[in-house]
Amino acid sequence: MAPLLPLLHVGASLSASSFTVHWSTVVGLAVLAGLYEVGGRRGDLTGRRLYFYAALLTIFFSLNGWLHDLSDWYLFSAHMVQHLLLTLLMPPLLLAGVPGWMLRPLIQRRGVGAIARALTRPKVCFATFNVVLAFWHLPAFYNAAVADHRIHILMHLMFMTAATMLWWPILSQLPELPRLSYPMQMLYLFLTTLPMSIVAVYITYSRSLLYPGYVAAPRILGITPMQDQLIGGLIMWIPGGLVMFAVISVIFFRWQSHGAEDSTASAQVDWRPASG
Repeated sequence: MAPLLPLLHVGASLSASSFTVHWSTVVGLAVLAGLYEVGGRRGDLTGRRLYFYAALLTIFFSLNGWLHDLSDWYLFSAHMVQHLLLTLLMPPLLLAGVPGWMLRPLIQRRGVGAIARALTRPKVCFATFNVVLAFWHLPAFYNAAVADHRIHILMHLMFMTAATMLWWPILSQLPELPRLSYPMQMLYLFLTTLPMSIVAVYITYSRSLLYPGYVAAPRILGITPMQDQLIGGLIMWIPGGLVMFAVISVIFFRWQSHGAEDSTASAQVDWRPASG
């Protein structure tokens, strides 16, 4: 445990007037924005840019500034808030912001389409997200990520990638890689809450400190490490589950607006090819 503590808290500081920025994040987001604008020249992005740039801002404010500092140096529970933003908010915004016609040329390349179809199958998306979620909350791997910034970056990249896959069967913009039907979307999201709840229960009801790297952190509002761990588990369990059930409710009303037809086609969005 000793090596974890100094690595976690070197240079730790937190104030309302300070806002730390990791320039590697800024460069990565700038590259994504550049690729988006170049790809968007072939068609109309009106109404899409808002979602896409909201996704990029979610990433920026999750991995920089006060939430980043709280989650990396002080509170496990803040880290759970960060993970919820990166897995439950950012991916839906990202998928809504990238129209199907922008991705179609890519999946039409030889071999890419077959790989994309395999990776976006609902079973694969479901399994990938939940395996990644469980893996990185095992104490050995979480503590390694907290102690080593390179592993920490890998953890966040895997979370964001797996979460984007998770939301694909709900928000796909490509008929070639279709969404599930409305009833299956609801079942899919309900089943997703189960592994998340298991991980959250494991954290919430643990009688021992699972993530000792936070022991040396200056205490925020007098929250002890065990209380912090309890709050973190509850954040994953309750707000995370509520988000899923809120989306399930939206899907249900959309299904009803289509006459409750149990058809895959009713859940699809027909994005016309770009003109010009």
